[in-house]
Amino acid sequence: MNNGDSIHYNLRHLTTDDLEQYNALLRYAFQVTEHDLIDTGWQDEEIKQSKFPVLERADVMGCFCENNLISQVAVYPLEANIYNEIYPVGFVTSVCTYPEYTGKGIMKQIMFQCLSHMRQKKQSLAMLFPYSIPLYRNLGWEIISNKISYTIKDRQIPSNTHAPGFVRRVEWDNEDFIHLHTRFAEITHGCLFRNSLAWEEYWRWDEDDTMVAVYYDITSVPMGYMVYLIKEDIMYIKEMIYLNKEAQDGLWKYIRAHDSMIDEARGNSYYNEPIAFELEDGDIREVIRPYIMGRIVDIRQFLERYNCAPNKEGTSFTFEITDDFLPWNNTTLSVRFSHGKSMIIEEETPYHLKLSIATLTTLLLGYKTSTKLYRMGRITANAESIRLLDNALLHETPYISDYI
Repeated sequence: MNNGDSIHYNLRHLTTDDLEQYNALLRYAFQVTEHDLIDTGWQDEEIKQSKFPVLERADVMGCFCENNLISQVAVYPLEANIYNEIYPVGFVTSVCTYPEYTGKGIMKQIMFQCLSHMRQKKQSLAMLFPYSIPLYRNLGWEIISNKISYTIKDRQIPSNTHAPGFVRRVEWDNEDFIHLHTRFAEITHGCLFRNSLAWEEYWRWDEDDTMVAVYYDITSVPMGYMVYLIKEDIMYIKEMIYLNKEAQDGLWKYIRAHDSMIDEARGNSYYNEPIAFELEDGDIREVIRPYIMGRIVDIRQFLERYNCAPNKEGTSFTFEITDDFLPWNNTTLSVRFSHGKSMIIEEETPYHLKLSIATLTTLLLGYKTSTKLYRMGRITANAESIRLLDNALLHETPYISDYI
């Protein structure tokens, strides 16, 4: 690899022999200091060894200059529920380069290699938490989920909830807790199934007194949980999921039981619906921000599994897709949406739409409808094609709570 200067770079997959350099680049790029490690109970050697499984079980691509690691990207192999179909996905993380090597196109080369490798492994969808939305948009990524942060004063915590079950605090590795998340992922569009790597990242920077509380119904079946920390009279809710309204009420009842210990509760929601409407006193502070970006790696592979609205008649569309980064997606193809499934067909159709791979990603993932994207100028088509496409697709915004 030669980027136009006299220095030659070498791209290759990292192994456990590269652990020292991998960890050093991470710590430099993300400015993890010794003080940060001590504050969260980690020692330098512990954090280094905790990354050992990443090099064993994830795909990590690095760029070397004279045997020195200068840039890297890790791809965690995960699975996600996309409209009740289990998709192999690659979660891109640890994207970093030493500052003196930025602006040379190195990261772009690594990203291309990572996405190409994902295509070979049939991981047709990629996700990441962006440090720069414009940068990733230039590479064909688009926003697919939101994070809602809220602050509720103690007097605003719901007090009229009724739940006949009970709550128990459990350990981080409790089987009811772990299995409950899997059950939740099985019924929740966009949700990632957490393997051992994902769970390790989930807990990496949590303090020792972070608690897990599980709600059980009257038959002792776990139906919801919350992960939280109480510090300086504030309850920090890292995550709260529930399988039904009863479990949701039961968890709010549990939070209410702490009202003598806390002044307010601060939490995050990934359901894409503000919680203010559900509260008796909805005058709370909520902040919505883009959270996860996604990218279709291979559109043909993606559509092989894709579920649509269960319309019996079916409608076919021709998509003219532009992808300036992955040439195999820069194509025109026709798709028939019928009986809840999509099928690529080899014929021209009366309904023609022109859009980028980024726009197609956020559309098929349900973050935006074709009507909204059309009004934003992101889709070129006639009004009838837009209307029929929205009728053919499912519309549910992804729930993605993992930051890897």
